[in-house]
Amino acid sequence: MNMLRKDLKKDEWALVLDFLQHGHAGMSRSQPVAQVIGEDFFSLLEVIIKEGEMLKVGDRVYVGDGKRDVVKYIRKRLDINELTTGARGELEDMLLHIIEEKNDKFLDFFNKAGPVTTRLHRLELLPGIGKKHLWAIISERKEKEFESFEDLKKRVPMLPDIEQMLVSRIMSEMENKDKYRLFVPRFESSSFQR
Repeated sequence: MNMLRKDLKKDEWALVLDFLQHGHAGMSRSQPVAQVIGEDFFSLLEVIIKEGEMLKVGDRVYVGDGKRDVVKYIRKRLDINELTTGARGELEDMLLHIIEEKNDKFLDFFNKAGPVTTRLHRLELLPGIGKKHLWAIISERKEKEFESFEDLKKRVPMLPDIEQMLVSRIMSEMENKDKYRLFVPRFESSSFQR
């Protein structure tokens, strides 16, 4: 029996990365399918779309546990390597879009992130942030929390492009390149339920 853990992180909403009206070769029967990315936990999902519905890249669809209007059911959780060429091509742009839409969540990370170990800080897990930037961010946020990415860029000189740092980090986590996770939880295939 498949028991769901209470701490399982599930996305309620997702953005379409690719829509295949007649499905793809790996499916036993032809039916409309979309590959989507969750807005909160960056879940990559393949969802079966209700007959007669048409989607385009960037459409927002409900994938939560309640009544779904466009999604018939979630077929499976995807690994990043299972994305179609089209979905893979849209992924970074969609991550940028999510970061812009969920700006407060990521700003909160810069304002509150703490150490991972006695020698490593969560902020240092972002590409381009070394000890110099780390201490500049910590020093500035002690004075006053950052109010926007622009505020952060202004108060911490020479900081690399914030949005691109976040995209790179999220991609790295999706590709399982680092043991530490900041934004993408580890998903176990057995924890998935329609």
